[in-house]
Amino acid sequence: MYQCKKCNDRGIVLHEGVAYRCRCWSQKILDLKIKKANLGVNFNDAKFSNFKLDYYPNTIPPDGEATYRERANKALLAAKGFVNDINTNKVKKGLFFCGPVGSGKTFLASATARELLLNNHEVLFVVVPDFLDALRFTFDKNDNGITEKGLMDVVWNIPILILDDLGAHNYTQWTVNKIYSLLNYRLNNKLPTIITSNLTLNELEILLGDRTCSRIIALCNVFRLLVPKDIRYIQSLNSMITQ
Repeated sequence: MYQCKKCNDRGIVLHEGVAYRCRCWSQKILDLKIKKANLGVNFNDAKFSNFKLDYYPNTIPPDGEATYRERANKALLAAKGFVNDINTNKVKKGLFFCGPVGSGKTFLASATARELLLNNHEVLFVVVPDFLDALRFTFDKNDNGITEKGLMDVVWNIPILILDDLGAHNYTQWTVNKIYSLLNYRLNNKLPTIITSNLTLNELEILLGDRTCSRIIALCNVFRLLVPKDIRYIQSLNSMITQ
């Protein structure tokens, strides 16, 4: 069964003896870019237009600062600005999105990655706990062709790196050193980086040390997203109601 009936998934259509790119081709290219960037199918709908401020109340959270919605809108505008800065070669700092589970951090980072891919930038989306586990795996298995240096070279030098879920791991001094060396390298080489974490900078400092946190602050502008309720829970509940 072909997904595109017009070209039978060949990406090319013939009209009066002349070959043309089928309209489905652009989607195929995007899908390949998403796969290469390590963005899963769950992120296909991660678009700025789908980042709904309605999930963030116009009330002030217990910390007594800006409203939930003002914080979210500020983070959204920063993400859009980051994309624009990359497109115009004016980027100065990356982004650090922190906040509780279900506050939209990963969605916003994924939407940023998708927009960058659409503009033909090279992006890699890395889930930090999975990456650290992969690094450890290189010591346990030496016959799969994957080396620690090979993995580190990729994340060190990718033009735009997204580190998702920093802090969600059982950190040892070894893993702390790996994270530090990665962030330090990207800072020294002015490579744009986006980081998400469930932890605040103060909490990360306890976990990873002040040297690592100082690199995060130097690399990224910090945005804290807060929600009264997990957005994924609300979406799941709404889906059950409408079924």
